[in-house]
Amino acid sequence: PTCDVRFLLSEGGSGRGAAVVTAVARRLAAQRRRLDAALAPFLLAPDTLREVRDKMRAELEYGLKREAQGKATVKMLPTYVCGTPDGTEKGKFLALDLGGTNFRVLLVKIKSGRKRSVQMYNKIFAIPLEIMQGTGEELFDHIVQCIAEFLEYMGIKGACLPLGFTFSFPCRQASIDKGTLVGWTKGFKATDCEGEDVVDMLREAIRRRNEFDLDIVAVVNDTVGTMMTCGYEDPNCEIGLIAGTGSNVCYMEDMKNIEIVEGNEGKMCINTEWGAFGDNGCIDHIRTKYDREVDEGSLNPGKQRYEKMTSGMYLGEIVRQILIDLTKQGLLFRGHISESLRKRGIFETKFLSQIESDRLALLQVRRILQQLGLDSTCEDSIIVKEVCGVVSRRAARLCGAGLAAIVEKKRENRGVEHLQITVGVDGTLYKLHPHFSTVLRETVKELAPQCDVTFLLSEDGSGKGAALITAVAKRLHNIDKYLYAMRLSDETLLDVMARFRREMKNGLSRDFNPTAAVKMLPTFVRSIPDGSEKGDFIALDLGGSYFRILRVKVSHEKKQTVQMESEIYNTPEDIMHGSGTRLFDHVAECLGDFMEKQQIKDKKLPVGFTFSFPCRQTKLDEGILITWTKRFKASGVEGADVVKLLNKAIKKRGDYDADIMAVVNDTVGTMMTCGFDDQRCEVGLIIGTGTNACYMEEMRHIDLVEGDEGRMCINTEWGAFGDDGSLEDIRTEFDREIDRGSLNPGKQLFEKMVSGLYMGELVRLILVKMAKEGLLFEGRITPELLTKGKFETKHVSAIEKSKEGLNKAKEILTRLGVEPSHEDCIAVQHVCTIVSFRSANLVASTLGAILNQLRDNKGVGRLRTTVGVDGSLYKMHPQYARRLHKTTRRLVPDSEVRFLLSESGSGKGAAMVTAVAYRLAEGDAGNRRRGIGVSLWLHCCFLNNPLRAHKVYDFKYDHFSL
Repeated sequence: PTCDVRFLLSEGGSGRGAAVVTAVARRLAAQRRRLDAALAPFLLAPDTLREVRDKMRAELEYGLKREAQGKATVKMLPTYVCGTPDGTEKGKFLALDLGGTNFRVLLVKIKSGRKRSVQMYNKIFAIPLEIMQGTGEELFDHIVQCIAEFLEYMGIKGACLPLGFTFSFPCRQASIDKGTLVGWTKGFKATDCEGEDVVDMLREAIRRRNEFDLDIVAVVNDTVGTMMTCGYEDPNCEIGLIAGTGSNVCYMEDMKNIEIVEGNEGKMCINTEWGAFGDNGCIDHIRTKYDREVDEGSLNPGKQRYEKMTSGMYLGEIVRQILIDLTKQGLLFRGHISESLRKRGIFETKFLSQIESDRLALLQVRRILQQLGLDSTCEDSIIVKEVCGVVSRRAARLCGAGLAAIVEKKRENRGVEHLQITVGVDGTLYKLHPHFSTVLRETVKELAPQCDVTFLLSEDGSGKGAALITAVAKRLHNIDKYLYAMRLSDETLLDVMARFRREMKNGLSRDFNPTAAVKMLPTFVRSIPDGSEKGDFIALDLGGSYFRILRVKVSHEKKQTVQMESEIYNTPEDIMHGSGTRLFDHVAECLGDFMEKQQIKDKKLPVGFTFSFPCRQTKLDEGILITWTKRFKASGVEGADVVKLLNKAIKKRGDYDADIMAVVNDTVGTMMTCGFDDQRCEVGLIIGTGTNACYMEEMRHIDLVEGDEGRMCINTEWGAFGDDGSLEDIRTEFDREIDRGSLNPGKQLFEKMVSGLYMGELVRLILVKMAKEGLLFEGRITPELLTKGKFETKHVSAIEKSKEGLNKAKEILTRLGVEPSHEDCIAVQHVCTIVSFRSANLVASTLGAILNQLRDNKGVGRLRTTVGVDGSLYKMHPQYARRLHKTTRRLVPDSEVRFLLSESGSGKGAAMVTAVAYRLAEGDAGNRRRGIGVSLWLHCCFLNNPLRAHKVYDFKYDHFSL
């Protein structure tokens, strides 16, 4: 009864109906073909998406390169955010969030400890269009007015709080609190801002208002804020994605891959600014005519092309352009383009989200279209819903392809087959669109199948992240204040290099040597092996708690070969600190045991003695100890000839004899060992328990030894560099504490800053100080951590390993009784890096001085030489050698240096020095036997220089030693 029904009689029967059905079907099929043709470019095939992924990856890599600056479309901007929250952050912070038409000011209260929490209070202010597109001064004055209202509202106008500024536009940063605007996006066009530091502009606006003051600690992109917000909940979050009004991604990149920032250690967050991907034309083949129309009608034509295909600001406008085109083709709205459809921006992205909702019936879709002034049929509603679907799905697929490039890069950075990682996400498109997040996830899984990606929605926005970054930055600033003095600039290193060059000159001078800290000791080694040496030799190597004896056989059957057999003996601490007699009796006893095992007690073999302590020599087989180093304190040895002491101990035994032909420093032994393999080797370097270097110096520069011809190896004894106060400006409180607690206060100051004996203790002292300040371990200090020597240099090496370093840090700290957090481990790794990096840099600067001396001696524009290296720090530390090489080449760019590791140690070198001395001695003896005119040579000296007649020439082992 409630229905008014009309009955209509079919005049033409069902046949006519069949014809009408056919006509309708043909019309719909034709419409379908035209509709499919219009939407086909939005349907990206898997191969096309893989191509987009690969091109994005290439642009990411290119943007990280130094030469790409100014040319790359994907800018890959360093953010100087290097740490994530660890739960120790606490305090009140202000956060600003500017990135669209709404500006948010927040007060963030962070509590640390077991019940850590974050409380936020915020207020949203509108940014009128005339402000967005007015002058920069007007924009920042408006921002400061909003801040003033918020501070008044919260009753904190008198407090100078730390502030984090989320500024969601491309900025080039030189530090965490400086951000130069590259270019506006998202509808902003305020003048006089591009190319300016937005932090300075904010500070200027605060000064102009003169009502309050703020400590602006950090300026961050919204993607970085999102990553930090999610990272507070999930430490595995190393990527931040914004899919909203704009589109962008940031991620944690290994420092070694970021050429535009100095340093190779750790990670830094990179703001990709991927919205500009394609601005160079690399994805023009997938842009449609509708994308071009949207671009041409935008505020920034030709820029942010990827963003214009993927972000919420433009998706609605793309749909509107398609609807106009389809209406012109008669496929929509009965071919009538209404005035409302002609209005730019009338079709907002929020309408896409509403229309694509699965719960929405076609009548509701029709109602939305009618609200927009579009008189539609149900058929129109179906087409509009399909258009919205292909546009938003393409956006999600393109975002997924870009994100797949980043997660694959992260997987390769870690060197793993399968990666588990979390992506922090924010943005209205991701949050509100019914299908965007699902399509995005599916695409990433499809294009990065070896990556297990979790998406974590940022509930609190990027403002909270800005506050957390500010808190982390304050904490890292407090940590870095202890390490600042250890960060040496290239300018400082070049200055140290010049100082050491002056010390070398003083040490070589007869007048200044007595007061010089760097003693530049002549070794009377004048030649490296030339390949003709042969024989059977004994080598002793004393320089630490282990004493090594070798038997070295050099033969010439087909080619020169070296056979070595060795034995290691322990040197107990009571002998190291006892009397000199006990020490050399111990050495003689070990030598007797070795000769017994080798069954050569009845032979008198030539012996080379590597004695790795500062000795003054007047000939090759004499070494007068100047001072003990490296924990040795045996009495009665300083000022005595160690060769005589050893001969006396051997003679006292009486069960074997030895011909000690040479006493050499371990650096000389290293140089001779490497010189056997590479005759260009003219520098020996030790970086282990101690540190020292030797090199081949021109005789004309050595005032301490008579004669001007040829060269002689100089043992620099550079460990004492700075003992005269010349390094006081770069020594830290920790260096001074190390020195005060050592066996030789005031001596070997350079060695105490760089060598393996002291590096672990340096780190321990820093950790104790930081823990006392509450910056580590929640302020807990254990007895083990307070025990001297508990943190060893081998721990530094383990913690700095690239893959398992943080796990090693946790393991080592746990053994010291500390319960470290993940961020504690990162901080400890950071301390280890700074300490070991300083060591490598300082060694590079002193080595650079030697290389410059060699180049000047040779009078060449570019030096080509080899440095022989030995020592546990150089060998065992995972990063040390690379750092040393890199810094050396940077400080001395006009030297081509090969670093050659001594595989056989300095003991073999002592044998080689002995072999050379033996060869030269045999040569001199042969000359005398053959009666070659020595007297004629002397007579020539009389004729050429009568003054030289007063000198006595001794033909012992070397060329004529004076």
